Amino acid sequence: MSPRRNRPRRDDDTRLDADRARHGVASVQQWRDGDWQVRAISGGGSTKTYRCPGCDQEIRPGVAHLVAWPADDRGDLTDRRHWHTGCWRARDRRTPGVQRGRGAPRYG
Repeated sequence: MSPRRNRPRRDDDTRLDADRARHGVASVQQWRDGDWQVRAISGGGSTKTYRCPGCDQEIRPGVAHLVAWPADDRGDLTDRRHWHTGCWRARDRRTPGVQRGRGAPRYG
């Protein structure tokens, strides 16, 4: 007879929880422009460079940030956008960044 096992068995649930901890858990946030699924990405879970739509700056690998996409049925995976956390929180207070050429007038 073999001895009794005192340790709990590790199964796929442990792996799923580790994945959820690394990639974050999506939550629904309500903004003026609708409901958004938002997921926080830890620095360790970030492996690629993204462009933040709020400030038009790069989000480098290893930097914690947010991923947001529409919560309704209109959006799909191509609608996901990676945001700096501060840019996401301030997006109602910001004007959209307009891309201008060097020769374009700054005002008017």
